[in-house]
Parts: sequence; C-alpha cells; structure tokens
Amino acid sequence: MKRTLVLATGTVVLLALGLMGVAKQRSKAPSRLPDGVKVLRDLVYVPGGHEQNRLDLYLPEKPNHPLPLIVWIHGGGWRSDSKEKPPAIGFAKMGYAMASINYRLSQHAQFPAQIQDCKAAIRWLRANATKYNLDPAHIGVWGASAGGHLVALLGTTGGVMELEGTGGNLDQSSRVQAVVDLFGPTDFLTIGHPLSDPGGPVVALIGGPPQENKDKAAKASPIAYVGKDAAPFLILHGDKDPLVPLDQSKLLEEALKKVGVEVTFQVLAGAGHGGSQFSSPDNLKRIADFFQKHLRDKK
Repeated sequence: MKRTLVLATGTVVLLALGLMGVAKQRSKAPSRLPDGVKVLRDLVYVPGGHEQNRLDLYLPEKPNHPLPLIVWIHGGGWRSDSKEKPPAIGFAKMGYAMASINYRLSQHAQFPAQIQDCKAAIRWLRANATKYNLDPAHIGVWGASAGGHLVALLGTTGGVMELEGTGGNLDQSSRVQAVVDLFGPTDFLTIGHPLSDPGGPVVALIGGPPQENKDKAAKASPIAYVGKDAAPFLILHGDKDPLVPLDQSKLLEEALKKVGVEVTFQVLAGAGHGGSQFSSPDNLKRIADFFQKHLRDKK
C-alpha cells in the first residue's frame, strides 16, 4: 500500500536546521530527538572492525510496518566530522527509519576504506532488517560534499565486488534504491584546485596528487562506474561553490542520462558549498518527494 508523505511545519524546521550546516563541522553533542522518535546509538556494523565502524539508528517509537530506510553519510573532506546531528532525523517522524554512519577517515586509512565501510553498513542494515523492522528492499542514501561523493559511489557501484571489502554480511547486497547527492565530487581527474592541491583532502584520500595517481583517482571517482543499473539520483549543487566545481555534478548528470538512469539535477543560483539555500522549503520538498517516489511509492 502506498503511503503519501506530507511535510508538517515542525518537520520542515527540523530538516532545515540540519541542512543549514551540511558543509560545516558539526558539534559532537547528540541531536535533540523529535517527539515520537527513538535512537539506538553506536551500533557496531563491522564486528571486530575499526572504532569508526558504528552507526546510529533513528526509529519511530511505534512502527506498524517495515520501514523504508534513509542513510545519512556525513561530509568533512573524508577527514573530519561525524555521524552526530544528521539532517534527516525528521524523516523518522514520517514513516522512515534513518541511519547515520561513521566511517574510517583518511587519517585512518586511504581509499577504498571509506566506501568499503559505507557498503558494510548497508549490508549490516539489510542483515538486521527483521530485528529493527526495516524494509531491506527500499534503502536510500543522502550525503553532502565528501558524503555526496560516497553516496554517489554507493549509487553506481552496487555490483563492483572490489569495493565491497571484507566487513561482514557479504551475503547481503550493498545496492541502494535512491541517492540524494549534495555537491559531491564525482571525477578526481578533473576536479583540480583546491581539493587536489598538495596537502588537500583528495591527496590525503588517495595517497597522492590525482594526476600522478590516475588509476587511484579513477577508482575513487563515481563517474567511472556509471551504468544502466545505477540508482536514481537527485543532485543539488550551488553555482558559486568555491570547493567542488559545479561541473562535477554536471558531468555525473550527463553520464547518468546517457545510459538512461533517472536523474534530477538542480542548480541553486548563488549558493556556495552548503548553507541555508539547501534547506529552503522548495529543496526540502524536492528531497522528500524524491524519497517518497523511490522508497515508498515503488512498493
């Protein structure tokens, strides 16, 4: 049965407060929970793994059916930030489960550790779907900046075994059914200044300058994996972004369209690398409608 999501005023405010800071360092203090929402914190998704291999799971207190799941993946240049204060908590009041994950940062391990952790988290959530009343067939991902890069990889590499890693539950799929990518890098071979400058986050992620490590740069680029089995995408990017060029999202949009994958690309006039324009009512509704279509209406 289809369940139509309606954004209440309080939920819009919760989502807006979260999205306003998507490109900034977050406080590690836990978020205040909306009424009717509970959280299970620091669930280990790779037993015996790194201390970063933990997630928080936000659930309605009284779910009456298996819940479609939205997974938030934080940004921070692959070297900072955390799972605390995800912007999607409000969705747990609207008939979704919501997970927010930590993953190994570049000071812990170079790529592909980050995407391997993200995939391990998706597999763990599927393996534990019955325990937590989740719908394993309807999982969406949402991330900004470095998190946008990782969700784009999840959306394009569902069948790429070399990126799965060894983080457990390998009998489960890491495929996702919907991707919301906020200004994520997509092609490290063309991204240029300032992210790939010496000492920059891309250099730390892959272990050297992209143009001197082309194989590693290509392996870490979502654009390299685009195929007709990619998940549907919603991409939002500001045309004044000083860190991730707008062309990075344009390249991904063009590649997805070329192979017939559904993609919606919204350019935010005057917006930079995050900020309040990403939390406008129109954009919140755009994100909510996208998840409604791909995680609830397609049941």
